[in-house]
Amino acid sequence: MEPIQKKKLYQSVLDRLIETIASKEFPPGSQLPSERELMAMIGVGRPSIREAMLTLQQMGLIRISHGERARVVKPTPEAIIDQISAAMIMLLADNPKGLEDLKSARIMIEVGLARMAATSATANDIRFLDECIKEMQARQGDSAVFVAADMRFHEILAGISGNSLIAAAVSGMLVWLTRFKQDMVVVKGAEQVTIEEHKLILNAIRNNDAEAAGAAMQRHLSRANALYSNYT
Repeated sequence: MEPIQKKKLYQSVLDRLIETIASKEFPPGSQLPSERELMAMIGVGRPSIREAMLTLQQMGLIRISHGERARVVKPTPEAIIDQISAAMIMLLADNPKGLEDLKSARIMIEVGLARMAATSATANDIRFLDECIKEMQARQGDSAVFVAADMRFHEILAGISGNSLIAAAVSGMLVWLTRFKQDMVVVKGAEQVTIEEHKLILNAIRNNDAEAAGAAMQRHLSRANALYSNYT
């Protein structure tokens, strides 16, 4: 039987502050009490307060500016994904199975998004997706711009869902996967293959064909996922 681990003092302070913020005692935009006031309220020393506050800032729950009291920040899905990005990239680099799991998760999510878009995309959504493809077509050979337009296509597709958490997660996955994209010899016609795959996805969405949209996305990502590797 493992012995019970004693919680560090700053962690107890952190739990108390998170509970206080979650209860809306200090709503987003409001300032927390000063360090001295928190010391008196919670009954701990300055080091524990400071460590807890720095952790809150790293979690994206407060903003600390020089000469001002800490201010509560409204958490957003984008901020949450951003906070875990560094740890996620390190995890993926050290764990080959983690990278495979991420690629698999992307397929599961984006195939569903393509199917959903086929039944819910507006005329503007379709126009934005088409603009991404046109930019990819026009900027073949310019890898940075081409990839940015490619990523934007997938982010717009995620945004069509209306689910901000899924949209942020897809953006995060794209960023994380890009860190593991192999530097491959440019093969003539490779970019055009990517463009044609995106056209098939968009045409299925335009035709309100959920089955075809999902299948086209499945084929596209299954091929594209081979470009990401841990270099092991």
